[in-house]
Amino acid sequence: MNPAYATVDHTFTVPLDHQTPDGPTIEVFAREVADPARAGEQLPWLLYLQGGPGGKSPRPSAGSPGWLAQALKTHRVLLLDQRGTGRSTPVTAKSAARFASPERLAGHLAHFRADAIVADAELIRRELCGDAPWETLGQSYGGFITLTYLSQAPEGLRACYVTGGLPGLTATADDVYAHTYPRVRDRVLDLYARYPEDAPRLRKIADLLAAEDVRLPNGDRLTPHRLRTLGLALGMGDGFERVHWLLDEALGEGGELSDTFLHQVMTLTGFTDNPLFAVMQESLYGQGAGPTGWAADRALAGFPEFAEDADPLLLTGEMMYRWMFREIAGLRPFADAADLLAARTDWPPLYDLDRLAANEVPLAAVVYHDDMYVDAGISLATARRIGASRVWVTNEWEHDGVAASGGRVLARLMNLATGRA
Repeated sequence: MNPAYATVDHTFTVPLDHQTPDGPTIEVFAREVADPARAGEQLPWLLYLQGGPGGKSPRPSAGSPGWLAQALKTHRVLLLDQRGTGRSTPVTAKSAARFASPERLAGHLAHFRADAIVADAELIRRELCGDAPWETLGQSYGGFITLTYLSQAPEGLRACYVTGGLPGLTATADDVYAHTYPRVRDRVLDLYARYPEDAPRLRKIADLLAAEDVRLPNGDRLTPHRLRTLGLALGMGDGFERVHWLLDEALGEGGELSDTFLHQVMTLTGFTDNPLFAVMQESLYGQGAGPTGWAADRALAGFPEFAEDADPLLLTGEMMYRWMFREIAGLRPFADAADLLAARTDWPPLYDLDRLAANEVPLAAVVYHDDMYVDAGISLATARRIGASRVWVTNEWEHDGVAASGGRVLARLMNLATGRA
């Protein structure tokens, strides 16, 4: 029996700082994937840019996302582990703890934004493709990277597909959270409408955590505010059910929290596999317009419905708070460096507005109407500022539609980019 995928592993040595090419280097890993029946053909390349920040590329398996099978009908796919993730010199709590000072760690982490990922991709493209451009598929944060790519090196791109990831070109972190909190509130209320028992159950768990010192299996204290971060899952297609069934098994017969619940909460809220997701979250919006300054924390005060004594108790979403870096074991080594990143005022711009306006590379994007993570209004405003862009708006899928649709989303975007849809 032939394997489902023909794969080749690649490792590339790239500068940590592309502005200092003779300085320290890191390794960047990528996996080439092809249909075994077409592995010997000269197919066009499709670079996959994973969401995040801090997310490694998917590993090909029987459970691979449907878009991969769709892409392999016509392309050779490169699954890139963006710098700091997966097998690309990963940034972990252990590696962070080895830095001599918070200043050095913060300086290191500053090289893990979209501009550096694009520079890595261009080095890799030239090695694999020579002068030939390739296509990209950017999911979520991968769409942010795509617009940086179009700003910095459009000559390397033949066509771009973006799924749930058109950022605000000039939006600050404060702008983003002003839109995010109301969307999360509405999503939580929708959860309670679907599963009315979840609201009183969540309140009961939170009251227990406020009254008792409850420890997760790794020794971290489970607090009401850490409990509320479970709302991060609600923007995915199966998010309501994931949260509901987790809460369903939370309490034992004696009213204590079950071992199953505590283990799952530790895993879901621990950032062990992807600390960069928390560390770099707000720096995505840093572009020289002042410090991001823990914007999610500041914005929270403007939404009293998110108070811990509010009724009903609301979960939070894709917000990173300063307390996380003191209370979560996997983030503690980053705490002081994260403060320095939040205070930084000289982030270089990630998007070239003039170049994007004059863009000629076909860009096809899907905007999910009810996306909890990336505001549809901001995305559509961005699309209007990019040349050669076509946008499809749908409420058929949530933020993970490119994976959940079995390849239909990607197929439509490919048609859209060529004018066939």
